[in-house]
Amino acid sequence: MLMSDLKQEFDEAVNFVQSGQGDFKPDNNQKLEFYALFKQATEGDVKGKKPGLTDFVGRAKYGAWEKLKGMSTDKAMETYIGKLANLR
Repeated sequence: MLMSDLKQEFDEAVNFVQSGQGDFKPDNNQKLEFYALFKQATEGDVKGKKPGLTDFVGRAKYGAWEKLKGMSTDKAMETYIGKLANLR
């Protein structure tokens, strides 16, 4: 797949997930997986300090993203697209 095609397909998948179109209603774990894959695809490996113990949502997001450390941008995009295709 060409890089520009992958990026375009990824952008379309992100727009679909973020807009909550149709009957698509991911659960919290799926939202966390999409979030982590999006961050890995757009920013690379996790950055910054892990949020404090009382920031449950922030810690969950950080932890999910941290698990993807080392995954390439292309792989993160492909995984995001594939995960959405499996849920539709």
